[in-house]
Amino acid sequence: MRWFAVAAVLVVSMVWPAASPVGAEPGANWQAEFDRVVLTSGVPGAQLVVSGDAGEMRLNSGVGDIGTGAPFPDDARFRIASNTKSFVAAVTLQLVGEGRVVLDSPIDAYLPGEVSGPGGDGRRITVRNLLQHTSGIPDYLNEVDLDSVAGMQRYRPASELIRAALDRPAEFEPGARWGYSNTNYLIIGSLIERLTGLPVGVEVTRRIILPLGLQETYWPLYPVEQVVRGPHPRNYLVVGPERVDITDIDPNWGLADGAMVASGRDLNRFFMALITGQVVAPAQLEQMRTTIPSGVPLLDQEIGLGLFRRVNRCGIETWGHGGSIAGSSVVGAATERHAVTIAMNQLPTLVASLAPRGGVQDVIDMVLCDLAR
Repeated sequence: MRWFAVAAVLVVSMVWPAASPVGAEPGANWQAEFDRVVLTSGVPGAQLVVSGDAGEMRLNSGVGDIGTGAPFPDDARFRIASNTKSFVAAVTLQLVGEGRVVLDSPIDAYLPGEVSGPGGDGRRITVRNLLQHTSGIPDYLNEVDLDSVAGMQRYRPASELIRAALDRPAEFEPGARWGYSNTNYLIIGSLIERLTGLPVGVEVTRRIILPLGLQETYWPLYPVEQVVRGPHPRNYLVVGPERVDITDIDPNWGLADGAMVASGRDLNRFFMALITGQVVAPAQLEQMRTTIPSGVPLLDQEIGLGLFRRVNRCGIETWGHGGSIAGSSVVGAATERHAVTIAMNQLPTLVASLAPRGGVQDVIDMVLCDLAR
């Protein structure tokens, strides 16, 4: 890949109270470790946001704009990609609490005849299977091109993408194992819209974003709105030896598996609110937090309903999701007291930087472990 001299520029921005129950100063090695991971991942830059009892802190590394060398702006907004699934799952669990959805009912009970084909039988696939990625339905991403600008601009509606996935052979029998598929959440989006009569983005907004006061979070109005609202970094796609600026192209297409935009601060607030019972009722939160093993040796997480559970290196239970799309990678973890989000303005060229060990997860672990002392 082409290296840019400005990628070595390191910037720090902090907002942290002078007095704190967990200690006022960040760990002395946070910035250095963050810089190391950003540099080795091959991305132009990243922002780390820590939220919790002590207030909020931001660390920047690298650049938010290759052309100017500017860092990530304060309160930067990002395309949060699959972190959207946690919001969509929470709305679904609210509908469960209202008696409008039964988790172990087949999806065919709500979308009759719409989930059918070689890729899956809606009479045998439950709502829980979809939320937990145990449906066996293939991932529609195998049918689209998001590795080129032309492909990202070639919009296809959810119904067409669902059909394309269902026309392929199923990956496994429903409930047989776990297998991540974005198609599951397109179907969940259709479920929400069928039951409420409103677009899934409207339901997420009125049920979660507005009640929590997440002023830096929104569901874009695709296709009329593709420029990110508010301060944001530039976003880049690596095409051969070049980096292409795709900031003003929305590769998520407004779909229920990854449409949303948020700041690190708001994403932290959402996950802490979710796991402390401020978003869904206790019975439904228990369902979200009931996990299964991934069955993937290198994935040290357990799978809930729109949530991933992980016990970090110092034994702390954390919850979150994570998401990556062309031009953006946003990962994090939350406890009841603290949350950390790291956003990058390009998919890492070194995939290992997103692995459970040795990459951004090490930085997240370091921060949460230091704060727990």
